[in-house]
Amino acid sequence: MTDLLIRNIRPMGGAARDILVRSGRIAAMGTMAAEGAPVLEGGGRLAIPGLVEAHAHLDKTLWGMAWYRNEVGPRLIDKIDNERAAKKTLGIDARRQSARQVALTVGHGSTHIRTHVDVDTECGVSSIEGVMATRDAHAEHVDMQIVAFPQSGLLVRPGTVELLDQAMRLGADVVGGLDPCAIDRDPKGHLDAVFGLAQQHGKGVDIHLHEPGEMGVFSMELIIERAEALGMRGQSVVISHAFCLGMPDTAAVDRLLADLARAEVAIMTTGTPSRPVPPLQRARAAGVVVGSGSDGIRDTWGPYGNADLLERAMFLGMRNNLRRDDEVELALDVCTTGGAAMMGLTDYGLAVGRPADMVLLPGATLTEAVVSRPRDRIVLKRGRVTARDGAAAFEVA
Repeated sequence: MTDLLIRNIRPMGGAARDILVRSGRIAAMGTMAAEGAPVLEGGGRLAIPGLVEAHAHLDKTLWGMAWYRNEVGPRLIDKIDNERAAKKTLGIDARRQSARQVALTVGHGSTHIRTHVDVDTECGVSSIEGVMATRDAHAEHVDMQIVAFPQSGLLVRPGTVELLDQAMRLGADVVGGLDPCAIDRDPKGHLDAVFGLAQQHGKGVDIHLHEPGEMGVFSMELIIERAEALGMRGQSVVISHAFCLGMPDTAAVDRLLADLARAEVAIMTTGTPSRPVPPLQRARAAGVVVGSGSDGIRDTWGPYGNADLLERAMFLGMRNNLRRDDEVELALDVCTTGGAAMMGLTDYGLAVGRPADMVLLPGATLTEAVVSRPRDRIVLKRGRVTARDGAAAFEVA
């Protein structure tokens, strides 16, 4: 295990201090001698807890592959069907591609990842197995949660429920779901299957909810009802995207936010510019746990993204019109402690006794770090340097 003295850093932009790491955990904070530990000079850098990539799709990125010309239709189902076919024609190997994105993500400062991994009647659980191999290979570099995700639909493709069950038996961490009304057209049946598997395996739920307006409200209400009825509180239930919370009916949105907070159902938002998004400040003020992530990057859905959660914090700030320093710091908090809470991480943060997972970066303040997004970063996982200057300290194929 790693021992290290990190000298002269400013945790969360505060006063300069040293952090002593023993056996990969923060042993003390203050001014201290090395006591036999190797020394890492911080040079007055900011120190923030490791960034949390709370919503990725590691199995489907094209990162490192030849450029893909996107000519996909505009509907969600167009993208789903095209991707399922492209996996075969392009030779997307889930193990290789997930490892490439892990290196990219760690290089930018993330120490934790939640990834949704496709399970369907054509690929079976092969993508799950590939990403699990990456999780095992890079366990010292990043902590990873795997969501078994029915991207092509659950009930509309018979046999998928059984494959999700197989994925959970293999070691997936969370049961995924997708648009109970719009894709499966059977919200009760869809949620029966998803929550049934979660109860059977003692796991949480993370449901993609792209459904807009009243349709999305209806699905969200059903998810909240299930969470409360089954006693699944404490961030074991997550609604990803939650576009319906961006609808203009503010009274309805405030009611939903209160219901989410009461049921302890978390939400994930990427702050996308293309759809209505949950109002970040109102959600947090209501007591809702909010995390964020890159979603899919450089894939058959779109060419954008680089897995940098500091950049994602900037996007959240821009999408939510956050301008004051304390408001921008809120966006950063969503990409750190918010994502950690969403993932149910209880051993996270810059505090004595916690794992020494952190990012050291230049900047006078946290807000400057978000808007400047310096490449000059040092990333530590359990006190071990895993990346410098935007590049992972380990190699992948």
